[in-house]
Parts: sequence; structure tokens; C-alpha cells
Amino acid sequence: MRRYLLLLVLSLASACQSSPTLPPLPSWQSPEGREHAELGVIKDLNNGQVLTPQQLVHRLAGATRVLVGEQHDNPDHHALQLWLLQALGDQRPQGSLLLEMLTPDQQGRVDFAQRDLRQGKPPADLPAALGWQKGWDWTLYGPVMRFALMQPYPILSANLSAVEVGAIYHQRPVLSGVHSTTKGVRNTLLAQVRESHCGMLPEDALPAMLAVQQQRDRRMAQRLMDAPAPALLFAGGYHVRKDLGIPLHMADLGSDEHPVVLMLAQVGSEVQPASADYVWFTAALPDQDYCAQMRPPSR
Repeated sequence: MRRYLLLLVLSLASACQSSPTLPPLPSWQSPEGREHAELGVIKDLNNGQVLTPQQLVHRLAGATRVLVGEQHDNPDHHALQLWLLQALGDQRPQGSLLLEMLTPDQQGRVDFAQRDLRQGKPPADLPAALGWQKGWDWTLYGPVMRFALMQPYPILSANLSAVEVGAIYHQRPVLSGVHSTTKGVRNTLLAQVRESHCGMLPEDALPAMLAVQQQRDRRMAQRLMDAPAPALLFAGGYHVRKDLGIPLHMADLGSDEHPVVLMLAQVGSEVQPASADYVWFTAALPDQDYCAQMRPPSR
């Protein structure tokens, strides 16, 4: 009996040591869908299994490369990204963090700011020190950046520079590969580009915009492949989709790795198994007509 009790105590101690306590989950900030049955639900899209946050972190911690898709203006997505960084860091050493929000011409600034912060010399104006672009709301991204810059792993740019975007727009490069160049992929992305610009782009401008989108995905794929592992990348949902984005480009670049894709999605959204491995449903922002300000005034 004593031996049994001793083995039970040792077993429980071992389990506690192998399962570090997770940081507290953030409270929902977005106002809609608080009563929705799927709020906070995490699903394994491969089999429909509902996971706990602990189970999700355990699975992600075992992956070499993880892509996290966000809706850029949803504060809950950024709060969960920060939580994931903290939780994964408690499970194993992080190799690198890559961000769609950073361009190659910012990399030097990021490296200097990280060195200064870790030496206890924080810049007086961190967004200015990073050359942070105003298109990315610092109130949303700031907490993630402040935490990540204090960590020992590199924070890496994953996007194209403005100069590169301009060059691609004016002279579209030929995209190589068999996975990212299919008619189905291109047509779906063209429709998304058209919709995201409120149907107001001239049709002859769409191929150039599609080229920019896919070259962004190609750059993110290459940067992810080159990054120290385990690597984590935060980007918009379309960029990380297994059926449209970075994973296809990794395959076209010759990688035999299959990155794990976690999609952060608002309640009421549909996320298909073809697009992601896991989905985490968050509160939703109120419906907003983003195109209203682009439409000409009615007479």
C-alpha cells in the first residue's frame, strides 16, 4: 500500500512538472457574440474534436513552424497572440517570431530596439524607434511587440518593403511552382482582392494586386523556412491559409514541411479543414461597412 501511494505521488509530481501552468486567458474585448455557443471554443478541424487551451498549446509546442491567422482590427486576436507567446515560451524555448507587420527595412531598427530594451535602455518612443507603420494600430500590436522584444529570440520581418511592392505592381514577376499557381487559387485570391477593395479597382489593376498578394505570401514562406525554429508567424488570415497562402508557397519552394495553421476567427465565421488545422473562436466586432467611405456620395 505504501509503495502504491509513493508511486501515485511521484506520478502526480511528474505530471505537474510536465504540464506547466498556463498564463490566465485574457478577457474578451470585442462586444459582439458574448452569448454565442462557440465563443472561446477551440476545434481540431481535422476531426472536429474540441480542445482545451492546454491541449492546443501542447500540440503547438510540438510543431516546428506555426502560422497564426488574425483579423487585423480584432483586439481579442492580438490578446490571444500575446497569450500564445507566453504559454508556448513556458513549454519550450522559442526560436523566432515573424510578423507580417514588419518589412525588411525595419529589421535593423527592430534589432537595435530589442538590444536596448534587453539592456534596460528602453527607447523614449518605441513605435518611432521601430519605424512602426501607422497602418497597423499600435494600441493593438504594442503589447505583443513589447513582450516579444524583451525575449531572447529574434523578431523577424516577414513582409515586402514598399519599394518591392511598387516594383512588383509595375512589373509582375513570374511566380514559379505548381501549388500556388493553380487556377483555383488565383481565382479565389482575385475575388478576395476585388472584395477587399470594395469592387472599386479597375479590372486591369487586379492582376498586379494579385501578384503583390502572392509575392507577399512567397516572401513570408521563405522567411519562415529560413527562421530559427521553433518559429511562429502572425499574419492576416488569408496569408496563412493552407489552401491559398504560405503553406502552398513553402511547398513550391521545395519544403517538405507542413506548418501547423491556427486560425483566430470571430464567432459565426466558417473555417474549413482545407484552410487550417485549428480554429479558436473569439468575440466579434460589430458589423461595419468599411467600403462606405470609398463610395462616391449619393446625389
